[in-house]
Amino acid sequence: MEETNFILLWKEQYGKIDESLAINKKLLKEVISQKAVSALKPLIRLKTIGIIAAIIYLIILGAVLFYAITHYTSAANYFIVSMTIIFFINVKALFDYIKNLVWVNNIDYDGSITEIQEKLTNLQFSILKHNRFMVLQFPFWTTFYLSNTWFPHSVGWGYITFQFLFTASFTYLAYWLYKNQTLANANKKWVKILIESSGGKSVIKALSFYKELEKFKQVD
Repeated sequence: MEETNFILLWKEQYGKIDESLAINKKLLKEVISQKAVSALKPLIRLKTIGIIAAIIYLIILGAVLFYAITHYTSAANYFIVSMTIIFFINVKALFDYIKNLVWVNNIDYDGSITEIQEKLTNLQFSILKHNRFMVLQFPFWTTFYLSNTWFPHSVGWGYITFQFLFTASFTYLAYWLYKNQTLANANKKWVKILIESSGGKSVIKALSFYKELEKFKQVD
């Protein structure tokens, strides 16, 4: 009889401990989620500012392009081609800013930790892809000012060589940055700096909180 009472008492105490742990886990998750929300606030501000800046920038670029096209002369060919490509690359940038902002605001912090981590990881990867794509405009900033009224026939070989090397160097830089900004290189210092400066620092910080929660669950 005493043994039975002991077992029942043990089960009761074990149930209370289990319930207490469940409550603690829930409270810990709520605290972690609040920290994650706070960590992502700078990203939300950055993307909001980016959207506003990108819209203003695109309006200016669009107006200049519209004027160049409606007052077309062959002298503006370099300008029109270069600015058109730059314009559409920055349209993609605006789309990325909006997409990232929507993703951040749609994170369900009451959902599973795995889903939250997956969304944050996707957000981090999206920022990386955005940075990769943006470098593709670099070469066209070295050609927009050229004009076929004076280039290449009205300049010497010295300037032609300089222009070729100038454009080629920015083309190679764009290619190199595009090729090397990958998840495999995400831990490299220069890639990490680029990701963090584009809002990735907030995402990394938020992810670290949930990794701590995962460690707590493993210990338990």
